[in-house]
Amino acid sequence: MNRTSRLAVLGAALAGLLTPLLLQPAQAAAPAYVALGDSYSSGTGTRSYLADGTSCQRSTSAYPSLIAAARGYALNFRACSGATVADVTTTQLSALTSATTYVSISVGGNDAGFADVLTECALPGWMSSCDRAINGAQSFINGTLPARLATLYSGIRSRSPYAKVVVVGYPRIFNGEDCNAFTWFSPAEESRLNQTADLLNSRLATAASAAGFSFADPTSRFVGHAVCDDDEWINGLSNPITESYHPKVTGHAGGYTPTVSPLLTGATVAVTADVVAASSSSGEQQAVLQRQYADADRTIEPKRFVAPDLTTPEARRAARRAGVDIDRFIARSTR
Repeated sequence: MNRTSRLAVLGAALAGLLTPLLLQPAQAAAPAYVALGDSYSSGTGTRSYLADGTSCQRSTSAYPSLIAAARGYALNFRACSGATVADVTTTQLSALTSATTYVSISVGGNDAGFADVLTECALPGWMSSCDRAINGAQSFINGTLPARLATLYSGIRSRSPYAKVVVVGYPRIFNGEDCNAFTWFSPAEESRLNQTADLLNSRLATAASAAGFSFADPTSRFVGHAVCDDDEWINGLSNPITESYHPKVTGHAGGYTPTVSPLLTGATVAVTADVVAASSSSGEQQAVLQRQYADADRTIEPKRFVAPDLTTPEARRAARRAGVDIDRFIARSTR
């Protein structure tokens, strides 16, 4: 066989090997999912967090990680405890691109000062300005927050014009009783605090609709699972204090995941043992990814509930003004 013939045979053989490979479709990249927002998305309250060099308290037990694990999405988990609308804008939106397929976002509670409101309302009535704090939050939600949300949502859409975007709301925290020692929420205060959560959800839903986004309302899923319910999905006063008044692992698995996933993905995610394991196994990879943003995330100021302290001079002055024997009051509270 001459040289030309040998080359022809070799060429035919190579073509036979390569053609099937060339005809196969390219393997599709995993859909890109960016989770934006605050502590209710990051997973504060689940008690286990990524070692990403921040205080964002991102958890593989949080609904964004569970949904991504179940669906095989490529998650960029930017949600961070303490984030406000301004924080999302300056530290999180850069993760969005025109290739982003899915976006979820919960934000607004910190803008309205919910941690400060809860701190005030947890005090005994004789030293609390709970109604004034709630009135201030409601005024902000009605008057200032809608414009901030509209600007933020416009920024999301401009960066990710083809993404499916789901705005995620907040549950009612209380059930009308306070079973925790050293907090003094009255039934009336708890009712008003729940109404404030409803008001915030209403404004979030309106802003989401105006932007062409979906709204995931967790309210009904958390009924029967508030603080002090028998099957409690939200932490009450906790140790460490940062866990307080945030959803537990069960709140994300049973409350948020089945609320958000149908709107985001088109089908409800069932949080099985396999999903939990897959989400957990993604933790180190996600921590590595988030470390590149750590400097920016450290600019976010934590928003913390502060437990009542009746031993302070301020508390004693308030007790005297109200005619309360504070030592007897404290003794009764510790029984």
